[in-house]
Amino acid sequence: MSHILLISGSLRDGSTNTAAIRTAQLVAPGGVTTSIYEGMGSLPHFNPDDELDESVHAAVKDLRARMSAADGVLICTPEYAGALPGSLKNLLEWTVGDGSTYGKPIAWINVSGPAAPTGGDDAHESLRKVLGYVNANVIESACLRLPLTRAAVADDGTIHDPSTQGQISAALSRLAAAST
Repeated sequence: MSHILLISGSLRDGSTNTAAIRTAQLVAPGGVTTSIYEGMGSLPHFNPDDELDESVHAAVKDLRARMSAADGVLICTPEYAGALPGSLKNLLEWTVGDGSTYGKPIAWINVSGPAAPTGGDDAHESLRKVLGYVNANVIESACLRLPLTRAAVADDGTIHDPSTQGQISAALSRLAAAST
């Protein structure tokens, strides 16, 4: 059994990134459990003076515990201003001091729609750079480019297209295989 932590890099309501993460939870293959991390908006701004303090913020303690308990991590993030969103970088910065990403198998799904100027490539290049600094193990075979529009998101906040679901499930399978 492999446990994958699912993280959306978007705080936006109705986000296609969050829909992809919810869909990943829905279509997780046998032998894979998932949980969605929803605390990104509660994390304080990263301050190195606070990261090892015994009184570290409860949201940081929760993030670190969930990251440590996961066998792998799947991230789906938008691109803002030519890079990954600051809130996601903040989340990753909180994982540096405790080493919870060190060697951790991590993959991403890129759902940037066809109208996105770079197709989300800049966000994923900056994500790759940050993951390198936190010593994560990027599982390239589990990374997926899957352009979506908001019209693909159903009323329940997931993606119902069988082909899309199959691709997300396959990416989770590859990530889980690298996590054992």
